[in-house]
Amino acid sequence: MLAAWYKKFGSASDVLEVGELTEPAPAKGEVKIRIHSSAVNPSDIKKRLGSSPDLLDNGLVIPHSDGAGEIVEVGDDNLKHRIGERVWVFEAQHNRYHGTSAQFVCLPSNNAITLPKNIDYDIGAMMGIPAMTAHRCVFNSRIAEGCYVLITGGAGRVGHYAIQWAKKSGAFVIATASNSKSFEECKKAGADVVFSHPSENFVEEILDYTKGKLIDKVIDGDFGVNFNHILNIIKPNGKISTYASMTDMKPTLPFYQMMNLNIELKMVFVYDMPQKSKDSAIEDITIALEDDKLVHRLYKQYELSEISQAHLKIEDKQATYGAVIVKP
Repeated sequence: MLAAWYKKFGSASDVLEVGELTEPAPAKGEVKIRIHSSAVNPSDIKKRLGSSPDLLDNGLVIPHSDGAGEIVEVGDDNLKHRIGERVWVFEAQHNRYHGTSAQFVCLPSNNAITLPKNIDYDIGAMMGIPAMTAHRCVFNSRIAEGCYVLITGGAGRVGHYAIQWAKKSGAFVIATASNSKSFEECKKAGADVVFSHPSENFVEEILDYTKGKLIDKVIDGDFGVNFNHILNIIKPNGKISTYASMTDMKPTLPFYQMMNLNIELKMVFVYDMPQKSKDSAIEDITIALEDDKLVHRLYKQYELSEISQAHLKIEDKQATYGAVIVKP
């Protein structure tokens, strides 16, 4: 089969290879999927650069955890009914070596989720990390009808879905963005109002808009630089869900200020979130896809031979508005 892989850590152009590998066979409990769309996510870039030093113990890694395709073979008779099923997949390369940047992948049947007939493979490939992370951030605590939810970085891949999930929950959504295009993207996703990213003027702008009411919940995409601003607009017993802190990867926390506010802080790492939360996200995603109730964005498609270029779009933060898809 045609596949892309790396055998050492480093830059995309230096380490990514494309060629023929032996086609995999499904083990018991597994399904074999002909991949039609493979999504590139920031975690794929981090792994390729060496964030998981033991990853190369098996010799080579076929990257990408998210994708979509058709089940063509199964590992046991109990799964025969799934042959021919269109699916989206998640965690294909989490704690595993062979991901979706190949014509075929074998993985546990539970990681292959039915893709509604009205949804194309590219959209299916967007559901794993972005949509599931956003779902967990929104629904890891109860959101009351009409409460204020702040979503920083609302134009990003996770933030874009977080806005949509929060609106579905009945919240009043405030998003932050960095420029006019990002403002527009947040509004398209359903944000009620958009402000510039947290800064010196941020607290005054928020409280002026809410007429002094504090924020019930914050979903944050760059914790280290946003946290101190957030603490000045969140209500006592408020909740913060955060999934990234790339600008400041070792933030210092004002413990007593947090304690006095009784802040509930939840970190979200999609790969290892509770199974119950994964199941809930999958259920809601399936319903939303069937009803065509989510807004999706495709930045660009690449052929498998162009995988280095696809990685660079994510690594250099050029693909700001939408998914980067590789077509094996």
